[in-house]
Amino acid sequence: MTAIGTGSTVAVVGTGTMGQGIAQVALVAGHRVRLYDAVPERAGQAASAIVRRLDRLVEKGRITSQARDAARDRLSPAAALDELADAALVVEAILEQLPAKQELFTALEDIVPADCLLATNTSSLSVTAVAGPLRHPGRCVGLHFFNPAPLLPLVEVISGFATDATAATTAYDTAAAWGKTPVRCADTPGFIVNRIARPFYAEALRAYEEQVADPATLDAVLRDGTGFRMGPFELTDLIGQDVNEAVTHSVWTSFFQDPRFAPSLAQRRLVEAGLHGRKSGRGWFDYAEGARRPAPQTAAPQPAPEGVGLHGELPGPAAVLRELIEEAGIKITAERAAGPEGAPGESEGFLRLPGGARLALTDGRPATGRPCGKDIRFDLSLDYRAAGRIALAASAACSETDLAEAAGLFQALGKEVSVIQDVPGMIVARTIAMIVDFAVDAADRGVATAGDIDTAMRLGVNYPGGPMEWAGLLGARWVWKLLDAVHRHDAGGRYAPSWALRRRADLEGQVL
Repeated sequence: MTAIGTGSTVAVVGTGTMGQGIAQVALVAGHRVRLYDAVPERAGQAASAIVRRLDRLVEKGRITSQARDAARDRLSPAAALDELADAALVVEAILEQLPAKQELFTALEDIVPADCLLATNTSSLSVTAVAGPLRHPGRCVGLHFFNPAPLLPLVEVISGFATDATAATTAYDTAAAWGKTPVRCADTPGFIVNRIARPFYAEALRAYEEQVADPATLDAVLRDGTGFRMGPFELTDLIGQDVNEAVTHSVWTSFFQDPRFAPSLAQRRLVEAGLHGRKSGRGWFDYAEGARRPAPQTAAPQPAPEGVGLHGELPGPAAVLRELIEEAGIKITAERAAGPEGAPGESEGFLRLPGGARLALTDGRPATGRPCGKDIRFDLSLDYRAAGRIALAASAACSETDLAEAAGLFQALGKEVSVIQDVPGMIVARTIAMIVDFAVDAADRGVATAGDIDTAMRLGVNYPGGPMEWAGLLGARWVWKLLDAVHRHDAGGRYAPSWALRRRADLEGQVL
């Protein structure tokens, strides 16, 4: 371990919510902590606020009163940067403005010892650029904590282009010694979490713009159908629409306006209207006292079909539906397809409903325009047994009776059903596929290891699993084919699968 010892001083510059949180983490870990803020008196106010939080930890039995008193004695505000001269580590948590961060670290170089580690908590700026003006940029590293820092375990440790390996290792080991779960990351726009998480927000916003469904329904399908803790609309309301949109715009700009990272016009309009979410009282949803959250669109109860036909095997996670249907007491009859459904490229497994409609997992193509005519697609779930909601999309040839049969089948399995507009990839499938592709591409480019990517996404944004794990569960061939199909219907480049994903599929021996 090369962690900075507890006998050393840690300085935190910037005393907003994040700065206070980082200071509290270092303080509880046993360090002397000095707080500095360019605005007079804020450092003292922040120190008092931290002590009050320590008092609450004592009340909850998390720490002893003796530990609280010792921590309080180790905490001191600084009136000037010169008072940070003995720091072994300085963590800045000031405004997300590159010139301000560069000016701060340039000033600190003339104050702190030569072996002092300089860390930026930036969430969207280049660590390389922050360190660019320094005489010794090798000691500058990214330490990206997640808010609230005392509670969330993840810390992204980012190596800039000039960061010394020893500096990155010291930062990593120090975060671990503080009880955090650090992950290593190259200096790329968005780092791990904010890079790979973009599709979770972007695809929901795109579906809203396409009028696939309303925000409450889109949230419910992703939350209840897949296991995400929150839907993208309620989550961005919590984060702040202005904050989320700014990060999206920063990543998009940093990737030279790559269409895969394109921001949402709908979200831009929300920000322009001042509807920033919970903090402003209204975003996608109304948070005024007494306001009711809109209910997701849910199909009315329908009778379950007495039996269904099964052609082939349902792919991937959908294979378990056979067991669920049998457990529900619905008869399954094996059948073979004929005519266009038996042609090459139409060999996927599907269910035959009593009225003749074909019910199958989305493969990226819309239901309308299939050779079979009466086609209903159901959305992806990573765990159909646990899923509480399934989205359905029907071709134009389907009748209300066909949709009722499909809804009744899933309702008999204990699922709520949302009927959405027929679009390529539906909701969950194209979102998950995009996240997997971003993760595979990041791993292939050396942004982070597969294990660190999965850890970061589970701990940083509470994903129900890691995207590299999902790649194994779904299979690279399935993900690649789905994105390729969506790309063929939307050829602007947003859904073009990465070469890394194609290569992974090739190595699995699945893509011809």
